[in-house]
Amino acid sequence: MRYAPATRRGTVIATLAVVVAGVSAFHRAVPNSPGRMGSLVESFLPWTGAVVVLLLVAALVRRSGVALVALLLPVAIWVQEFGGLLLPPPEPAPGGRELVVVQHNVSDENPDPEGTARALAASGADLIALEELVVPALSAYEDALGVRYPHHAVHGTVGLWSKYPISEDQLADIRPRGIEEGWSRGLRAVVRTPYGEVAAYVAHLPSVRIGAGGLASARRDESARALGALVRAEKVRTVILMGDLNSAVDDRGLAPLTSQLNVAERGFAFSFPTSFPVARIDQVLARSATVGHIRTLPATGSDHLPVAARVTVDATSP
Repeated sequence: MRYAPATRRGTVIATLAVVVAGVSAFHRAVPNSPGRMGSLVESFLPWTGAVVVLLLVAALVRRSGVALVALLLPVAIWVQEFGGLLLPPPEPAPGGRELVVVQHNVSDENPDPEGTARALAASGADLIALEELVVPALSAYEDALGVRYPHHAVHGTVGLWSKYPISEDQLADIRPRGIEEGWSRGLRAVVRTPYGEVAAYVAHLPSVRIGAGGLASARRDESARALGALVRAEKVRTVILMGDLNSAVDDRGLAPLTSQLNVAERGFAFSFPTSFPVARIDQVLARSATVGHIRTLPATGSDHLPVAARVTVDATSP
């Protein structure tokens, strides 16, 4: 029996390692047409790490030095892009200007809104943003959250509960063209925190679907552009955006937001679906503030997990 030379073992594995590295490093070069394939790849970029682990196991089984060396490339790229998210959260600085915020799509089919509200209140957050609020359940959230959060604003199906006074609130119009007039999934509120005024946005961008034609995200992208324009025009220096944005922060579809807002520095916080979370589509972004760490909270009656983030307001903010 003839055996391939040792240098040829694992050539396929090595080639796949280079391909994974190329996709990770140059994902912006993946075309978004047809089927918005670029956005689809970017939505699951952290999972390239799982692919690398599988390739590593295969390389060890094949005992291929060539494959193991090739795997150093995607490992280095993954660590550069996502390694920081694995670091433990930093200890809060004494006298720090920190706000804890919770973001949760509570689901319009949630069988236990009272229990969900109590669980969120127990988090001790300063701000709680909710999406998919429906009229039959709204009073349950108002009653359960009202004791600890005396200030709140609701517009359409999104709401904000705050420990601190809300000086103004209004609808944030992020409705894509072609959607009926009653569609209302965005709000803006100005919260008077101990660290100055904060413009708090709560948003629920349109859903996306993955099918034979790729990723259907045109309406979500249009809504993201509208929200990005509102944030760009915002006069209040400090902005915190909380919402179900129906995408990961690496997705170019959210570029109108991520190009001007800070994303979480630590934590993966995969939030959807609850049964097996594979992506963080529930986001906390900020301007003139740092999102130091984001994590998931225990499951509620929703198909999303709540996420909690620590946001440090810049000292230069009024």
